[in-house]
Amino acid sequence: MYDVIVIGARVAGSPLAMLLARLGMKVLLVDRATFPSDTLSTHMIQLTGTAALKRLGLLELVLDTHIDPVRQLTFTLGDIVLQGKYPPLEAVDTVISPRRFILDKLLVNAAVQAGAELRQGFLVDELLFEGDKVTGIHGHIKSSQAATDKKIDEHAHLIVGADGKHSFVARGVQAEEYYQTPAQTCAYYTYWDGLQLNGGEVHNLTQGVVGVFPTNGGLAVIYTAYPVGWFAEVRGDIEGRFWRTMDALPELAERVHQGRQAERFFGTADLPAFYRKAYGPGWALAGDARMSMDPITGAGIGHALRDAELLAKAISAALGGQADFEAAMKSYQQQREAESLPMYKFTSQLAAFLPLSVEQQVFFSALRHKPKASEQFFGALTGSVPVDQFFSPSSVRSIVGMTGLARVMLSKVRLPWKSQARQESQ
Repeated sequence: MYDVIVIGARVAGSPLAMLLARLGMKVLLVDRATFPSDTLSTHMIQLTGTAALKRLGLLELVLDTHIDPVRQLTFTLGDIVLQGKYPPLEAVDTVISPRRFILDKLLVNAAVQAGAELRQGFLVDELLFEGDKVTGIHGHIKSSQAATDKKIDEHAHLIVGADGKHSFVARGVQAEEYYQTPAQTCAYYTYWDGLQLNGGEVHNLTQGVVGVFPTNGGLAVIYTAYPVGWFAEVRGDIEGRFWRTMDALPELAERVHQGRQAERFFGTADLPAFYRKAYGPGWALAGDARMSMDPITGAGIGHALRDAELLAKAISAALGGQADFEAAMKSYQQQREAESLPMYKFTSQLAAFLPLSVEQQVFFSALRHKPKASEQFFGALTGSVPVDQFFSPSSVRSIVGMTGLARVMLSKVRLPWKSQARQESQ
């Protein structure tokens, strides 16, 4: 009998198992994959994530994997170019984009070293119930031989689904979904050798976005996203679309041509956004199983790490008797929603690729002449500055000014996700 069984051993599950094991709990961590192994990802760990890695005692281990830390950003929007450093979060000013087969293996190892039991290549076939309460799992170890002699039942006080947006646990308990947004983008990325970089880059196109960041082994990851309606066309000619996108960014294209593609393209249009109820009798959810958002802002890994921290605290309180299960888990759900919802809505608005209004053009043009404000904008993108704080009326007023046309514009400037919230309520 375990205290907790965690299903899914990547960026939410392994840190959670590590934290629970550090608290002295008996933890079983299972995953259908074996490690090291890759998975589709933006790679991006924004400041919210790197600050979490520091709190977990893992940041230096990740930085030691031969990856260049990014402390400054170039952000282009048409002829507007913003450059600056990231405002630090908890004394951390570093954004990183590690390969997932490296990052996830490191996290798995940390969980095992803390005392969690790991089963790789393990398929969960069904959840076990007593009444409406989840009490365990029934599964088997993947094998080339018949699996009939490898069927395994395990029981725990709590089963946690950290198994991604198509979570087996969420389906099994019929977890309620809300704030749903259908897939808005399709995304493809590849790795480039010999690409000269000075920090990270985000380039905005009329119908798309390009992100370029250093990753492990001296490579750069080049991420491209387009409206989801383009998926068939993009998938039919991935390389052609990639080069047409580069050609729209001549300065970047010149540098890309000087290097070489190191690996194939990876991509998907399976990018729905939603929240799920985060807990119920005998179960809880973390990471993309709890909340999935469009990857265009690269916030997912940071959200997963934060889930692990707060869920571990809630589980400790519930199983340790300091709070009843309902109160502890409700606090976890409410805190995570309060922390993540502004970025979730902001991301959904960005992923719609709506044309900039005149007011927004004025706003970004003003940013071009205010380096400190540009850096605060970068903080809003990466989590060190609250989104609603940066786009507050007082903040916008200080950036745009209150004279002439700017005064008229200011009356119409709205934080993008507030516009969406009004639409949802109508």
